[in-house]
Amino acid sequence: MLKHRGFPGRLPGTDLQFTIRRANPKGITRLISRERFRDRAALDRRADAAFLAALWQHFGEDPFERGNLDAGRLSWLLGREVVAVEPDFDPESYEALLRIDVAKARAAFPEAFDGDE
Repeated sequence: MLKHRGFPGRLPGTDLQFTIRRANPKGITRLISRERFRDRAALDRRADAAFLAALWQHFGEDPFERGNLDAGRLSWLLGREVVAVEPDFDPESYEALLRIDVAKARAAFPEAFDGDE
């Protein structure tokens, strides 16, 4: 499992994690596209925006490996702001390649790109 050095481990001041410390010995947590409803808590939306901002700062438009990025946090963005690079995407692989769909990400979370114009 690739560890993304320098990537924030969590949303500051919370227990909402962005990365995991080690591979799961019982099996890799499957990435799924989670539905985001309008009534989600403001903290959850802030965590999504901060996670996307960290992805943007760390990887930009380049493809990146899932590695030690938290499956739960990725799943809130998967299929919309974060998409699979390869057609044979394996949602249970730490080596799965993903990328930011910049147009969708800017539309959904403009605050994640502040100062980046």
